[in-house]
Amino acid sequence: MADENKQLTKNLEENFAEIYAKFKIHFYQEMFSQLHGRETSLTTVETLCVETIHALNNPTVKEFSSFIKISPPNAAYKINSLISKGYIKKVRSADDRREYQLMVTDKYYQYYNISASYQNQVMQRIREHFQPEQLDVINTVLQVINDELMPEIPDRLVAGVAAGPGENL
Repeated sequence: MADENKQLTKNLEENFAEIYAKFKIHFYQEMFSQLHGRETSLTTVETLCVETIHALNNPTVKEFSSFIKISPPNAAYKINSLISKGYIKKVRSADDRREYQLMVTDKYYQYYNISASYQNQVMQRIREHFQPEQLDVINTVLQVINDELMPEIPDRLVAGVAAGPGENL
């Protein structure tokens, strides 16, 4: 029985790692094919920054710099570069007029759709492949992973991240 559990655990870890890698590889492949040769292409660091800003769901400059563990001046430099390329904008916070929230622009969503469209395609295949009862189990597993097994990233940081332009503002 212990050997079966070890093998099950190994298979689970391998499958999860492969699925995660496939999403990343597809994203990189599409990103390079669409951004190749464009003057406004993002650097690797800028790509990671704009993806993080989107995932953090409109963070303040301070939240962004703190999350990626860089100094506020270094964060400001990266933010200004993304603003000049049109991928994000700074909007004065309604709660604290001294702070600015970072928001991705429609230009980012055009770029982001590289990833989102593949996620949608895989989700459609999942819906077509599995029975409703199986989908319910998959959904429950994903919800537990999201809500309970990833405490390092608070829900408030990623609330609404699956939304498209204008849906989570």
